[in-house]
Amino acid sequence: MLKREKISTVYKALGKKNGHSSGEFDSASALRIKQTSATGRAEFLSQLGTRTEGLSAEEVKERLHAFGPNEVAHEKAPKWYVQLFEAFLNPFIGVLFVLVIISSITDVIIQAPADRDYTTVAVISIMVMLSAMLRFIQEFRSNQAAEKLKSMVKTTATVLREDEEKQEIDIKKLVSGDIIQLSAGDMIPADIRILYSKDLFVSQAILTGEALPVEKTENADRGANKKSPLELNNVCFMGTNVVSGTAHAVVVNTGADTYFGSLSKSLVGKRAETSFDKGVNSVSWLLIRFMLVMVPLVFLINGITKHDWLQAFLFGISIAVGLTPEMLPMIVTANLAKGAVNMSKRKVVVKRLNAIQNIGAMDVLCTDKTGTLTMDKIVLERHLNVYGHEDNEVMKWAYLNSFHQTGLKNLLDLAVLEHVELHNCLKEGESYKKVDEIPFDFQRRRMSVILEEKDGKHLLICKGAVEELLDLCTRAFDPGDDNELQIKSDDIIPMDEKMRDIILKTSRKLNEEGLRVLLVAIKQYDKRPLTYSVADESDMILTGFVGFLDPAKPSAKPSIEALHRLGITIKVLTGDNEVVTKKICKDVGIPVNNILLGKELENISDEELTARIDDISILAKLSPLQKSRVVKVLQAKGHTVGFMGDGINDAAALRDADVGISVDTAVDIAKESADIILLEKDLMVLRKGVIYGRRTFGNIIKYIKMTASSNFGNMFSMLGASALLPFLPMLPIQILINNLLYDVSQISIPWDIMDEDYIVTPRKWDAAGISKFMIYIGPISSIFDYATFAVLWFVFKANSPAHQNLFQTGWFVESLLSQTLIVHMIRTRKIPFIQSWAAAPVVALTSAIMLVGIFLPFSPLASALKMVPLPLAFFPWLLGILFTYCLLTQAIKNWFIKKFEQWL
Repeated sequence: MLKREKISTVYKALGKKNGHSSGEFDSASALRIKQTSATGRAEFLSQLGTRTEGLSAEEVKERLHAFGPNEVAHEKAPKWYVQLFEAFLNPFIGVLFVLVIISSITDVIIQAPADRDYTTVAVISIMVMLSAMLRFIQEFRSNQAAEKLKSMVKTTATVLREDEEKQEIDIKKLVSGDIIQLSAGDMIPADIRILYSKDLFVSQAILTGEALPVEKTENADRGANKKSPLELNNVCFMGTNVVSGTAHAVVVNTGADTYFGSLSKSLVGKRAETSFDKGVNSVSWLLIRFMLVMVPLVFLINGITKHDWLQAFLFGISIAVGLTPEMLPMIVTANLAKGAVNMSKRKVVVKRLNAIQNIGAMDVLCTDKTGTLTMDKIVLERHLNVYGHEDNEVMKWAYLNSFHQTGLKNLLDLAVLEHVELHNCLKEGESYKKVDEIPFDFQRRRMSVILEEKDGKHLLICKGAVEELLDLCTRAFDPGDDNELQIKSDDIIPMDEKMRDIILKTSRKLNEEGLRVLLVAIKQYDKRPLTYSVADESDMILTGFVGFLDPAKPSAKPSIEALHRLGITIKVLTGDNEVVTKKICKDVGIPVNNILLGKELENISDEELTARIDDISILAKLSPLQKSRVVKVLQAKGHTVGFMGDGINDAAALRDADVGISVDTAVDIAKESADIILLEKDLMVLRKGVIYGRRTFGNIIKYIKMTASSNFGNMFSMLGASALLPFLPMLPIQILINNLLYDVSQISIPWDIMDEDYIVTPRKWDAAGISKFMIYIGPISSIFDYATFAVLWFVFKANSPAHQNLFQTGWFVESLLSQTLIVHMIRTRKIPFIQSWAAAPVVALTSAIMLVGIFLPFSPLASALKMVPLPLAFFPWLLGILFTYCLLTQAIKNWFIKKFEQWL
């Protein structure tokens, strides 16, 4: 027997490649499975080179050597030093790294020892280190948390081998041809063919998503070649589990050749680029393009007008630093890390920080049905008399049948016993005493109990499949005008064609509603010897129907509505059948527009699927790689796709989605493939994640647009000033300090709030939008920079190299104050301080930095920074410039929103 605590214990070891091609299910392996399924016992044992008593030790040794251990490909969390290295692999950090190298050459290497200046190198290096370390620490912790969620139980199997006792061995040591024993609770250790079985039910939910267990028998399936491997009734697959019954089986495929192994092979290696990766790259290249235009331009103008090419080159480097939002990696990571911390408080583990932005950008959520939309639990949904009316009497007989049976109770029996109205039935049960039983078997597909009534008579109660039981009923109870069954007083009517039609129509209707239907019948006997057999299950009286369903979660409907309000389209991708899925979707409020089945999907091209995919809400009977294909087609249409699942069959799609979402009870392979793990399998938890994702992304975009447009405006001012002034408008050290102070004011951005109207729609990276923003909003600051130049030049006579320090100080203060103040203008579409206030940390820090900027020229540091105290008469001019700047920015903002229908 397999030792395990959870079905989700799969394999922990790294797979060895046996030279087979990857694919949904390796064709050679699938063929071997189908051949053994289609043939009788003697023939398939011969094909596999084995015997019913098992393989010899020598044969096992040879096969282990030839095919390797029974383990699958597996992706572990990277080592800490790999994660640390990867934390530095970021396009923004790449831009800063280039600037560090250039600054090292210009400020340190080519300078005389007395003139060496490490400031630029140190500041940018600190930014890079802080950003990378913050990302590393957060992701390292999250990966550790995810690893702890995995079960670490060693898995064994009971194997029979020639000349040896029956023994428990590690499943890694199983080989093709091994004979194994299975019983209830075991996990299937490889792809196997049944040799002998008794009442064997296997749950394939982690592969197919179907809630109900599947019957497995030893009988040959002559039509096996025309079926999907998962439809074969005499084959069990690695990772599935035995719900009831016992069996002997022969191992057919092991390791990477199993169905599970074929899925795992596609999950190791480099992940596809997500929406976040593409967005970051596009913004990085946008900033690089601006730099490649502006820096040489400033360098040439400065060199030609000042004739000092070294100074012009150094000034050009300062411009590059000024154009680069050097705090960007830090701000991005701080925002993401804060988002991850907030989400962890809401029962969400974020394994990859970038997933926070992706979950905010998500506009399509593909979700599995079982356990996400449904309770992942079979319940008794309906108990009807023969005319289709709810009837407690029918439930009473079903309860007595389930309660008194001694065999292993299946999910349907448990559902009957757990039904909420049972308290009435329990009292009824006290009147009966069990005397005999006719157990369930797969040929009859029914079971009966015989109870003794108070008057000594015997009552046989039979519960079973519709077709089989209906043929054995010659009569039915007529519930009468009150539509309630009373078997002591109600009439018994013959089971004629009309009644038979009514029964079959009701059964079909229930099936169409996604219910699994059983019939309940009874038969009374006078007291007699307890020799009841299958022959006594005849001439019975039908009482009615019991219908079972894995029902929708109570929280599913409000969660779906909440996600719809956030602009997210829900698509259900399931391995289960379309009838059940359609019913659940209606119950939870997912529009049932069009349904596409796996078989149809197989026969249409990607082009046709791309054209149709937006109109399809349910994709049923899908294989694992078909789920992955749907995700990729949606991404190709420009959607940011989230995928939520917890089974082996979901792992490939989880990995390919922009954001893979799983739960802590998922199988290990699903948790490894996921970016985010929910500690509750509830879409309402996911809604919170989406809101945090959008808030986090909003704050990142705020910083980029504020800084990039502000820096762009400053560079325009620099460009004009370089050509017009006989001195530098601001010294390199002053540019750096200005930037540094502004960047410090931005540290509070992760704590800022977003306006409600920003949260309600999915948000993506938009390099073109940032470019537009820079071009239209950036130059506004230049207008007021030039106004400041005019005031300093004409009013305060700072118009010669002798008075350049006053000019540079005046512009330093105006530039810093305008940049910092504009944070409040840009952070919202609304009117700042009237319709929308920033969070307290933002207000506090920006105010503090503005005060520092005003104080610096009067401080002891002024001489080191080549600043001079500003005349008090300058400050009314400054106030007027800043107030006018805010008014014009608000006017341009309103125009920009009207024209482009966007802001942040």
